[in-house]
Amino acid sequence: MMQDAYSLTAPDDDKLIPLIFDSPHSSRFCPPDMQATAPEAALMSGWDAYVDELWSGAPQIGASLLAARVHRSYIDFNRARSDIDPELLDQPWPEALQVSEKSKAGMGLIRRYALPGVQMYDRKLSIAEVQHRIDRYYDPYHAQLQELINEAHARFGQVWHIDCHSMKSVGNAMNIDNGARRPDFVLGDRDGSAADPAFTEWVARQLQAQGYVVKINDPYRGAELVRAYSNPQHGRYSIQIEINRGLYMDEQSLERSAGFVTLQHNLTQLAEQMTRYISGKLT
Repeated sequence: MMQDAYSLTAPDDDKLIPLIFDSPHSSRFCPPDMQATAPEAALMSGWDAYVDELWSGAPQIGASLLAARVHRSYIDFNRARSDIDPELLDQPWPEALQVSEKSKAGMGLIRRYALPGVQMYDRKLSIAEVQHRIDRYYDPYHAQLQELINEAHARFGQVWHIDCHSMKSVGNAMNIDNGARRPDFVLGDRDGSAADPAFTEWVARQLQAQGYVVKINDPYRGAELVRAYSNPQHGRYSIQIEINRGLYMDEQSLERSAGFVTLQHNLTQLAEQMTRYISGKLT
């Protein structure tokens, strides 16, 4: 299934398990009405390059894979709907805003900065164009993800949601770990509030067994997509997985590196292990 906001790859019904992957930042498409003045290289530094491809084996083992079809700088599906930076707007937003620390750093629902000190626009945005981005892209993506999660939960009584991202190998001034070299993977479950910590730790062990260095909730705890769709007390588990881009791509040229195929294979293997873990929880 494909529409403006997202593409959805789902398994055959007889193979379906309550495991849903979503990749909200893996599109490099900037709609023509974006009219950003930030350089292309700065824009693409925020692209979670190839993340949907890295997880593309998941539907083969019974999971669903939802992927964005619009660049995160245009509108960020991993932010709250009301997390709008008022500095971007040419007039006050007509509803109450909830401006987060991410927005204050220029990385809210609509980005103000592409990189530290690199402004996205040389103009203010109108209420109408921001509302258009919400109506045409943000709301449909969230509605589809919520539908997948609700249907799986209704059918199986439990559901596991994996929010998929990539991260620069070294944090920059817009990040809380500016200048720090990052591990291979960071798993975020919002300090155990979004998933059973035992599941997060289990995922970490599977990755460590593949030879990777893994941290949990440091420096990323999980953002809106993990917060909004998790409720561990009612069998709804969400974790965020951040992958170090240095494992699979050249961060300057943005080309896949020799490590891409190996990582893709290992993530498909991880997805297969998740299906066995989930099957054990459902019996």
